[in-house]
Amino acid sequence: MRGIHPFLVLSPKSFNDKTSLVIGLPMTTAEYNADNPFAVSVGTASGKKPNKISYVLCHQPKSFDWRSCRAKSHPLGAVNDALFSQVCERLNQIIQLT
Repeated sequence: MRGIHPFLVLSPKSFNDKTSLVIGLPMTTAEYNADNPFAVSVGTASGKKPNKISYVLCHQPKSFDWRSCRAKSHPLGAVNDALFSQVCERLNQIIQLT
């Protein structure tokens, strides 16, 4: 895949560094996610889509080798703790870790 594909990393840095993998959730600005119960709005997107809402897709957990993909951290950094908790709670509704 070419281009930029935002991704919310859930796995801890120690795991990511040792395995070269990240586990997380893809992000999108597709408007049909506004009523998706497993998409969490994280605010206005940046970059090429500055006036669109960005969503974390909690129903699509993925992993990939960040080194081979040459992935980089998003310039905006991490989401706040409350938003991260909301995403984890939504994911937990699907896979029921706790």
